[in-house]
Amino acid sequence: MLDQESIPSVGEQAYRLIRNDIIFGRLAPGARLRLEKLRDRYKVSITTLREILARLAADGFVRAEGQKGFAVAPVSDEDLTDIAKLRILLESHALEQSFADGDVDWEASVVAAHHKLNVMERKMISGDLSVRETWKRYDWEFHRALIQACGLRLLLATHGEVFDKYLRYQMLTLTFRGEEAARDHRDLMQAALSRDAEAGKAILRRHILSGVEHSVQARMAERRSA
Repeated sequence: MLDQESIPSVGEQAYRLIRNDIIFGRLAPGARLRLEKLRDRYKVSITTLREILARLAADGFVRAEGQKGFAVAPVSDEDLTDIAKLRILLESHALEQSFADGDVDWEASVVAAHHKLNVMERKMISGDLSVRETWKRYDWEFHRALIQACGLRLLLATHGEVFDKYLRYQMLTLTFRGEEAARDHRDLMQAALSRDAEAGKAILRRHILSGVEHSVQARMAERRSA
């Protein structure tokens, strides 16, 4: 039986749902967040919704607009670049520590996480975009596995926040780089197993910055077509 303290409250569940809907683009950038509609959609009180939106504003996913209420935070190429640089900084440091300290169980977790991700990447490459949320969850799990052995709890928590912001941009433009991204992930796994931190950091930097470039180009194409 689950410990009652481990069961999320209604408010916490709603917070996670709204946050995920923003990350995955179901609540679009700049969209006004009208409390009455949110109440009906997420089945929580107006008071709880105000608390959730204030929390999401602190997280950077929502913008408070004074008397106008709340809106989904906008996106910009400059913001994506800043997020990517912060992700590189955090993940590179954690990766170096993890490669040095990880044991055989850590190696097994990296291999297992890569296998799941690779299965979804094969599906995405074949054109099956219905798995995109599973693909991104496994992408998160793989990158997390790489750095999990660093032992730095605050860094891991901060990395999780930054990764979610980066993920939001990927979901808005569905920037999957196909074989190139899959190769990066294979190379990262091999660097982990050989404990080559310098190679791992170089691959990681290339991987993230290529994702930024791909996303920016996709957004430019969208603006031109609009």
